Amino acid sequence: MDAIDRAIIAELERDGRLTNVELANRVGLTTGPCLRRVQRLEAEGVIRGYRAVIDPGAVGRSFEVLIDLTLDAQDAETVERFEQALAQAEEVLELRRLFGSPDYFARVAVADLAAYETFLSQHVMTIPRVRGITSHFTMKNVKPAP
Repeated sequence: MDAIDRAIIAELERDGRLTNVELANRVGLTTGPCLRRVQRLEAEGVIRGYRAVIDPGAVGRSFEVLIDLTLDAQDAETVERFEQALAQAEEVLELRRLFGSPDYFARVAVADLAAYETFLSQHVMTIPRVRGITSHFTMKNVKPAP
């Protein structure tokens, strides 16, 4: 990967809808070589995909909660059951298994506090072997995720 590949990646991170012509202009290439580089970066898995950034309020998910979760056991069955249950929930935007404590970090988006309480009581608290749940409510999003 060279400086031009890095420039292509940076431009696509800023705007994944750039045309090949505009991208080529921004990185100082002609369209053919630019397209070949983008296709190579896609084939190599460097560029894993493109997505739309959606306004959470427009889809009824403006209330975001960060959750620390701890299990009371770490056997394969408990971990697999927990991960499947949370990964399948549409409210869960992100789920990470961590080293140390807590065991997991989840980022959840719902309509409001009542919807969060429902999600917590009807989904998270019904998963066997969940020992601890700590909810963090965002005061201000200083640097949003890309």
